[in-house]
Amino acid sequence: MVKKSAQVPDNIDSEEEWDSSEPEEVEASEQEELETKSDSEPSQSEEEAGEENDGEEESNNEVENGEDEGEQVEEEDEEESLPAELQQKKTFESLGIDNWLIRALSAMAITSPTEIQRATIPEILAGRDVIGGAKTGSGKTAAFALPILQKLSEDPYGVFGLVLTPTRELAFQIAEQFEVLGKGINLKICVCVGGMDMMAQALQLARKPHIVIATPGRLADHMLSSANTNNFKRLRFLVMDEADRLLDPTFKPDLETIFENINQKRQTLLYTATMTEEILEMKKAEDGLIKNPHIYECDSRISTVSTLTQNYVFLPSYVREAYLVHLLQSEELKDKSTIIFVGRCQTAETIRSMLVELGIRCTGLHSMMNQNERLNSLGKFRSSVVPILIATDVGSRGLDIPTVQLVLNYNLPRDPTDYIHRVGRTARAGRGGRAVSLVTEKDISLVHNIEARINKQLEEYKVSETKVLEILNEVSAAKRMATMHLHDSHFGSKQEIRKLKQKTTRSEEKKRKRSSKKDAAKKPRTN
Repeated sequence: MVKKSAQVPDNIDSEEEWDSSEPEEVEASEQEELETKSDSEPSQSEEEAGEENDGEEESNNEVENGEDEGEQVEEEDEEESLPAELQQKKTFESLGIDNWLIRALSAMAITSPTEIQRATIPEILAGRDVIGGAKTGSGKTAAFALPILQKLSEDPYGVFGLVLTPTRELAFQIAEQFEVLGKGINLKICVCVGGMDMMAQALQLARKPHIVIATPGRLADHMLSSANTNNFKRLRFLVMDEADRLLDPTFKPDLETIFENINQKRQTLLYTATMTEEILEMKKAEDGLIKNPHIYECDSRISTVSTLTQNYVFLPSYVREAYLVHLLQSEELKDKSTIIFVGRCQTAETIRSMLVELGIRCTGLHSMMNQNERLNSLGKFRSSVVPILIATDVGSRGLDIPTVQLVLNYNLPRDPTDYIHRVGRTARAGRGGRAVSLVTEKDISLVHNIEARINKQLEEYKVSETKVLEILNEVSAAKRMATMHLHDSHFGSKQEIRKLKQKTTRSEEKKRKRSSKKDAAKKPRTN
């Protein structure tokens, strides 16, 4: 519980930080091409999608499916708490998964299904819509990827499946999962996200890939500006991963465009780590998005894992940077693989530049970076070339980097659920981890809300205020240099101009389509 105040001299100028979170944004002739290689064992893939480093997929998939030794112990303890019908489904074979996929799973050391996979895979194979809720690292991706790939191998064509996700990084991670699981077939995947060449993506879409993984904004742009919309008219599966984020009003216009241009008789699968009222209300909706769904939510009473140590440091807001640097340089926390979460893109870039100025190796991840920059940044962090990643909430969901040892909340999120997603980047699959939150005088109510949500009180992390004051002048000078660098580089101006252009283009395209429809309706019919 936060209860004591840190002491600092009164003569320090206030440089208060605004703390806010911003939302991110084949035909039958191909049958032979997509035939299952049933007579050969699929080899384990070591390839990474995009420009990320290799060598991580096996551990990533182990984490995604909860197959670490520590988590296996937890699963054995929780087996008896599962519904009786799920306790009987202890193998992928019992779920109805084909042998070629089981061999692919075995190659990744995945031998038994998780709870969410047991509950939803048979329903998907039976043709039902599904709403599934489970915490991160519980195997949600495989829960929808396995049945989609199995159905695709039985009746191959493109575009067969569409996966929507709120962030670019999660899109590439899902693509990796599909590539590894679909190694036994000639699977064609298109990742369609912002920050990359639209023309190259349009050419990929024109080739009718079997699986399209996209962020809503970029896919909506393609649907409004190209003839590839018709490729989605035979779509068999629509997946909305991290559905709670996708249903945010930010994505509403783009989702409406997408839903208008895809097959209305598809199967719809919604997966989320946070089962909200909005998601549950969708089963009653009359807009046809999801019909008579099978709903299953895993037990989420324990919102953070027991192997995670959660601390706070209480401090004045105007010396937040000095406390951050002190923590990063402290004997206990230095040299750890660390993610620092901040509330804004500008804050992320300021902190990154400041730490570089102080000789601390780090990299950033936020929506103001283009996609190649984001992939390179993640690649450096994954491979431990740099030990520190400074990220906005674009990195709080779905990112699966098992080696993360420490999460630092530079700004506390206003939603306790976002806190849970952030700290969930460490202590994954039975490993230990620590989360330390910097708490200012304005954050007391946020901490109380978080403690109520996780049903646990945060413990104070002792910091030597004297040592913080010793580095205060050096940190303040580095922050001034970082601020000047952002000002001189006109940080964010190009992105704002591009967003305005995209918004204008989209609005004009919608007006043109509405006008065309009206003209067609007015045109007299001829016998």
